Amino acid sequence: MNALKTHTTFLRPSSRPSSPAPPSAKAEANSPALDRVARPLNRLSFTSFRRASPAPQNGAQSSQPSPTALVQDGSYLEMLSLKLSEAVTRALAQPAGPTVPSEQIHGRRPIPAGRGRTFGNLIASEVKAAQDNANLFRAIVRSLQRPLTVLMSTLSSQLSPLLSNPAASTLPTALAPNPNATQLHVIGIVTFAGEVLETFDELGLGLDNDVRGDGLKSVRDSLVSLVSRGLNTVIPLIRNEMTPLLDALEMSSTMTTTTKNGLGIKSQVHTSTQHPSIATLQTIVPVYSKFLARYTTTVPAQKQLASLLIVIVWRGLVALAHRRLPVEHTPPASPAINGGAPFSKKRRGSPPTSSTTTPPMTPPPVLFNLKLPPSRPPSPPQPVYLSPTALDAKALYDCLSQLPRPTGDSEDVRLAQEAVDEAFDALKPIANFLELLHTLGPFGLTRANPTLQKKLDEVTDDIPTLICLACFGTDVAQILGIGEKEYRAGCLPGFAAANESGDVIAQRVLEYLVKKGEGSSALARWLEEELDSSDEEN
Repeated sequence: MNALKTHTTFLRPSSRPSSPAPPSAKAEANSPALDRVARPLNRLSFTSFRRASPAPQNGAQSSQPSPTALVQDGSYLEMLSLKLSEAVTRALAQPAGPTVPSEQIHGRRPIPAGRGRTFGNLIASEVKAAQDNANLFRAIVRSLQRPLTVLMSTLSSQLSPLLSNPAASTLPTALAPNPNATQLHVIGIVTFAGEVLETFDELGLGLDNDVRGDGLKSVRDSLVSLVSRGLNTVIPLIRNEMTPLLDALEMSSTMTTTTKNGLGIKSQVHTSTQHPSIATLQTIVPVYSKFLARYTTTVPAQKQLASLLIVIVWRGLVALAHRRLPVEHTPPASPAINGGAPFSKKRRGSPPTSSTTTPPMTPPPVLFNLKLPPSRPPSPPQPVYLSPTALDAKALYDCLSQLPRPTGDSEDVRLAQEAVDEAFDALKPIANFLELLHTLGPFGLTRANPTLQKKLDEVTDDIPTLICLACFGTDVAQILGIGEKEYRAGCLPGFAAANESGDVIAQRVLEYLVKKGEGSSALARWLEEELDSSDEEN
């Protein structure tokens, strides 16, 4: 009993759990060597109590792996390659729906519009999802190279025989305004390449010339080549068709006829008619407008459309500004003697006498209509032009305004829109300017007055200086001492060259007028205003 009383303490619970039993020698022998690392001597030193410094924020490399690192099992890239190959096959597949025999070539239909944009959206979705992961982005770009190369090769092989067909370079007419089958296939390829190129521009792909870049520079060049080759079959033809008509506007359409009066005296009468070029342009421009709209639906194509419009407007401006009209001499009225109607004095209240038995004119039936209040206010009256050149300028502006213009939200399209708008803004007021000069006559510009100067400044605000000088009738080539062809080739090839040399030539013309004693003329005052406004803008 005493023994049990003295040794009952072994039944009490201890204040802390007992330490585990030391491993046996056999267990130590079977454990790996990595678990038997000796404890460092500075384990309990004060240095072990320092707070860990935060990770660097400046993008410095860390030994810890990125939490978004790509798992290199290859399944995603394999699925992406299959998905892109399938998308290329669907893009080039025959469209569903009823077939139209007039658009088929060897049983194939043209590529519908919108397939290139669908294919581009697929590329954009995959690329944008990997923008934050450089490794995954490069892997996706490498996966794009093979299917895009196959796509470019297929499209190029389809476009080459189409362009070699003479039907691809046929311009529409009023009797056949729609594109033919060959042109429809060219339009399909051009539109598809342009839509994919829009995606490349949005993502910035293929812009690096370095071979170590994304490797899509060759694909971008192929897309640009497809668009250019397709458009070069029609845009140069339209430009070559319209340029001679515009250059012909420099020649006046005023017809001179010789008549004899009762005394047998000959006199010349000038009759103004519509210019033949204007009549032709009014017929072909609406047809060309719809035709160009089919080719230029994408941003890359609209850049070439802008170049075409600027060239056409400039050629029309130069031709109209350099037109010279014959001086009209109105012969004095003379009474008819031999064979003319006898002179009779008209009495108040008596009917007019006439040598014929023509009954009096009946009032038109419009006078007997009931005058009702109009449903809307009347439109402002249109200006009436007396100058035949002003009439042709107004008709030319209305005609060329039917052509399609660049439309879009991208930066390149906005720049093209601004250039085209500036060209049409210069053509629009040229009719009012020519009409003002026609009203003033050759002697109306000898003396300047504030009212005239204000009108000239307002009407010539958007017109280039060299075009205005030509409208004034100034022989700039003679003042500069060069030939007319040399002057036009060096100073009037386009808007850019005319704007660059406008101030210099205006200064030379002003010095010539002052030296000639015409420094107080309206032309000299206008040149001074132009030079002052140019200095303020610069």
